[in-house]
Amino acid sequence: MLNYDGEAHTGMDLRYEAFCFADRYFYDVDGYGIETLDSWVSMLSELLRGWRRFDRGDWHVCLPDAVDLPMQGWKVHVAAAPGQARTVLDAVRGYCVQSGLPFKFLRSAKIHANRNAKYADRSASGKLITIYPVDEPALKRVLDDLAEQLTDVDAPHIPGDLRYGKSPLYVRFGGFVERMIIDSRGAAIPALERPDGRLVPESGTQGFQLPDWVRIPGFLKPHLEAQRTEEPIAYQVSNVMHLTNAGAVYLAGRKHDGRQVVLKEARPYTGVDQDGADAVTRLDREARTLTLLAGVPGIPELHERISVWGNEILVLSAMPGVQLGRWLARNYPLTQRETSTSDRVRYTERALAVLGRIERILSDVHRRGLVYGDLNDRNILVDDDDSVSFVDFELTFPAVDPHRPSGATPGFRAPVDRAGYEVDRYAFAVLRLWMFLPMTMVLDLEPDKLADFVRQVRKRFDLPLGYLEEVLAELRPRAARSARRRTAIDQPEVNWTSVRRSIADGVLTSATPQREDRLFPGDIQQFSAGGTGFGHGAAGVLHALDVSGFGRYPAHEQWLLDAVQRQTPVTAGFWDGAHGTIHVLENFGHHAAADELLEKVEPRLPVITCHGLRTGLAGIGLNLLHLAASRQDAGHLWQAIEIGDKLSAMLDNAPLPGPGLRGRAGLMHGWSGPALLFLRLFERTRDRGWLDHADLAVRRDLMECARTPDGSLQVRDRQSTLPYLEVGSAGITLVMEELLMTAPDASVASELPRLRRALLSEFVIQPGLMLGRAGLIGALAAGLRRDPDPLAARALDQHLEWMTLHAVPYHGHIAFPGTHLLRLSMDVATGGAGVLLALASALDGAQLLPFLSEQPLALTGFSTGRTVHAGPGGRV
Repeated sequence: MLNYDGEAHTGMDLRYEAFCFADRYFYDVDGYGIETLDSWVSMLSELLRGWRRFDRGDWHVCLPDAVDLPMQGWKVHVAAAPGQARTVLDAVRGYCVQSGLPFKFLRSAKIHANRNAKYADRSASGKLITIYPVDEPALKRVLDDLAEQLTDVDAPHIPGDLRYGKSPLYVRFGGFVERMIIDSRGAAIPALERPDGRLVPESGTQGFQLPDWVRIPGFLKPHLEAQRTEEPIAYQVSNVMHLTNAGAVYLAGRKHDGRQVVLKEARPYTGVDQDGADAVTRLDREARTLTLLAGVPGIPELHERISVWGNEILVLSAMPGVQLGRWLARNYPLTQRETSTSDRVRYTERALAVLGRIERILSDVHRRGLVYGDLNDRNILVDDDDSVSFVDFELTFPAVDPHRPSGATPGFRAPVDRAGYEVDRYAFAVLRLWMFLPMTMVLDLEPDKLADFVRQVRKRFDLPLGYLEEVLAELRPRAARSARRRTAIDQPEVNWTSVRRSIADGVLTSATPQREDRLFPGDIQQFSAGGTGFGHGAAGVLHALDVSGFGRYPAHEQWLLDAVQRQTPVTAGFWDGAHGTIHVLENFGHHAAADELLEKVEPRLPVITCHGLRTGLAGIGLNLLHLAASRQDAGHLWQAIEIGDKLSAMLDNAPLPGPGLRGRAGLMHGWSGPALLFLRLFERTRDRGWLDHADLAVRRDLMECARTPDGSLQVRDRQSTLPYLEVGSAGITLVMEELLMTAPDASVASELPRLRRALLSEFVIQPGLMLGRAGLIGALAAGLRRDPDPLAARALDQHLEWMTLHAVPYHGHIAFPGTHLLRLSMDVATGGAGVLLALASALDGAQLLPFLSEQPLALTGFSTGRTVHAGPGGRV
């Protein structure tokens, strides 16, 4: 990879697309828990005498009994392209067995392909086999023997490792036996032991790095010098615009005149798609395409093609503007508190003009006999004057070609029954709808939502005659479909009791107790943080079902008990770590299990310096305070007070926002989480100093906010402002409402009306609790408990009405799309369980989240003006 100064700036988190291939409905990983037909483990000769063999994650580990394996040292990684992986594996495996060398290898070809996919983790890229030589002479012998044996092997580069000559062998100094230390979030991370016995973090993948006490062997020095000798390049990289396992897109300047260009890099043998094409193959396709499209307005100019350290790079003209998705986020009128007819008319005129320019460029591409192939909001740039350009031509193909490349963007991808120019016409029709309702990704999950979306657009925008009819004609499935699956939320008069029961049934239907990694499908974070936690795991879902009135499920609770026995949560924090699980186990009466987990993670607490509720001290302190009350235990109370003291000192020394220095304000990451702890400490101790700290902490989050054109106060992001619960105004609002119930004269009180305005926007793209509409519903309900404001009540009605637009049928029940709307989710943070909590809070006065208040309330029913009182039987 090129060296650069700067950081990555991307909109959508592209990792999510990599988790879409394994399952039709949910984010998942391929081949969980089963040996597939392409298993490389089953092809190993029968159990070797004198060897121990076992699976660990994606790896099959082989350890000879006669070898005393060091704790750490030089290890060898062997890489191979997919087509040669089996041959290389057989050769290296035989060598290791014959030589008595400890080693491990990936369990199957499918796992190997996933690790080299475009959006796979770069830190795991390329590795097929790991060998553990016991000392430096053994290291040299392994490298020399295998370098001679593995000639002419194609292999991807392994980031962060030192390549041995031109071979597929890479070396690094690292741990042989897993040893962990705790980072500032309370997470366990791999560690190495210094000569003085101290454990320190193992280095990452940003170039080859040696621990300061390790000296490189002499036979490796020439290879290190060769790697450090930078190949001359006529460009100075200033920023990485897009980074994946398959390569990167850089913004750069020509050294001789400073003119800006874009460098598009492809790493060989990575990013292999379903057609077997790797990143370089797609770059070849893009180069040919740009040559054919030379001179077309709005298309980048191809300046040259270069190679740097084996990676292929196209040098392109830099096109002006921002991604269309970012343009829409800045201009879409329905994200404002109130929009006039004139606001919508002005937006409609601009959007139609932009669409017209997109269509003209698309027509120019078609006149050259090409199908663009990947029309979507990320590949279209819009400049300040609303001029348009296209980027990314990896999937462009000749219109006469009967086979179109795989891999188009979800939500814009044409069905398999479209060919040639029809592929682009379909994507353009999606775009025509998306410009007025940017939720079209849901159509991949449920095509029958198309009619609902069109009706919603027709209600909000005055579009030209025939516009929506043309969209419908293009997007309707050509194949005959069964009648739409109606659910409780599709009725003219919505019965929220039935809706909530259906959501709960959908959550329960999705459970997979036969799996060990997760019980309920949710966000992709459950595959890194573990499937037991509160935000994305089983603990939070079981809590939500119980709090929302749908009872306890002993078999699922047993799964949770077994899971925390198998593996301690990665972090100690509340939202995605141990303390959230402890909270639920304690409330369900599993006190021994809660104590055991508490004892395991208690040693992590002294080194945690993260202040937020999600992973840091605020969430841990709140849970310890909860345990103190639950058990009448002074020890937990004093622990919570100590954490409060630590946080108050951190607050006093927290840097103030300034140029280039921003915090992540809100409930989960900001100072609103500590403010909630300070407030609860006051309630327990009656020490008014805690109220002062709470006021100051909320004030600190307010400093991260900006006034928007509609008068609301929202948390500043790089390119926009955020109203959400996790990061945004809703999280601050919730805590401020709690504070003002106890201290109505708090200094921050004057800002509450502007914060509340941020909750009133009509359109929210995601339904979830933390970064979507459900969180705004919960925050509005909390405000209505203190202040029955008619404007807020109408906004709550509107949010409930729009929530029906997010709903998707799942096995006859109701479910909701998770992050980026590409797959369904059932977890608290992003899915159905969180929606249940928000509805229970709004309609019954139930507790939205642990540590917040709960009380009965009466709210105005949406669409009717009738009152819905506390209790589960209210019909709205």
